[in-house]
Amino acid sequence: MSYSTAFLNPKTLGEHQELFMRLLPRLIDKAHELGYTLRGGELWRSDAAAAEYARQGKGISNSLHRDKLAIDLNLFKDGKYLTASEDHRPLGEFWESLHPLCRWGGRFKDSKGNPKPDGNHYSIAWQGRK
Repeated sequence: MSYSTAFLNPKTLGEHQELFMRLLPRLIDKAHELGYTLRGGELWRSDAAAAEYARQGKGISNSLHRDKLAIDLNLFKDGKYLTASEDHRPLGEFWESLHPLCRWGGRFKDSKGNPKPDGNHYSIAWQGRK
């Protein structure tokens, strides 16, 4: 399969969004191959919601969800909702393998460098954010 230059080296927000949407079905298919089922979480987040989540320490006000470059996926196995970041590791590592800009929240750290995983978060890096 050949890819356009925008896929290999996206420059604009639109090209990043197109890359994200092109890769997302692969992540979903991989989840199903591994025997998981998924339920959608947040893809888009309003400015107000991003600010409130930041205030609560659950996210950042400049979230990639605001730019439609991140999604939270709710993972299930045998009908059980899997809430631990570690449960997402196989998918997170697969996501990271798809493109150099793919980021998995299971590797997130706080401002002091301490682990602060958000395992159900999958994103494309943009303007220094992940």
